[in-house]
Amino acid sequence: MSVPGPGEADRPGGALLDAVAVMDRLRSPGGCPWDAEQTHASLAPYAIEEAHEVAEAAESGDAAALQEELGDLLLQVLFHARVATEASDGVAFDIDDVARTLVAKLVRRHPHVFAADAGAAALTPADVNRNWDAIKAQEKVRESILDGIPPHLPALARAQKVLGRARKAGLEPDHHEPAPDPASEPAPSDIIGAALLELVRRADAEHVDAEAALRAQTRALEARIRAAERDLPL
Repeated sequence: MSVPGPGEADRPGGALLDAVAVMDRLRSPGGCPWDAEQTHASLAPYAIEEAHEVAEAAESGDAAALQEELGDLLLQVLFHARVATEASDGVAFDIDDVARTLVAKLVRRHPHVFAADAGAAALTPADVNRNWDAIKAQEKVRESILDGIPPHLPALARAQKVLGRARKAGLEPDHHEPAPDPASEPAPSDIIGAALLELVRRADAEHVDAEAALRAQTRALEARIRAAERDLPL
């Protein structure tokens, strides 16, 4: 199989076919031995890493970096879909199945755009969010509003997701500082953890992405440290 030339199709998205073909070549006999031995589980850490790098590039405002990082994240989608075609447990799927599932979900969850009476009522972004949540709730029967929150999200992001879900459902507990136990001193980790959670609660109330806010402050700190390093005598 030859490597396809860039941009052979005029239709937007045509270059994606090139990417699919390259991934198939890498995974097929005679391709890359490292790619050939990968599994869904072995690839999972790379997807997490690439997603964080996309966020970093987006927040930095570097368009060239964002383009590259989006490509790296797209590779993970293509890779998983290609691995899935080889499944022997009866649940094989391919990249077209992934795309069809996505298209169906987007159409289903945007009736204000795709339904026969689309545009009949002017919706605000808040209305769209409420409709999305309602449609999603009908699709996914869950025992708890917290079901589906990935346990391995970064701590700030996970806390904000939990607080956001609870707030939307009207279930967020009243916040009270725990009464001090005169028999024991609270552990520093408990004090700091409670303070961090309260900061995330404030961020959620003010519609601030706590994880992004901390990343921005960390980037600023890194810049100050690098500047200080440059001023050190040789």
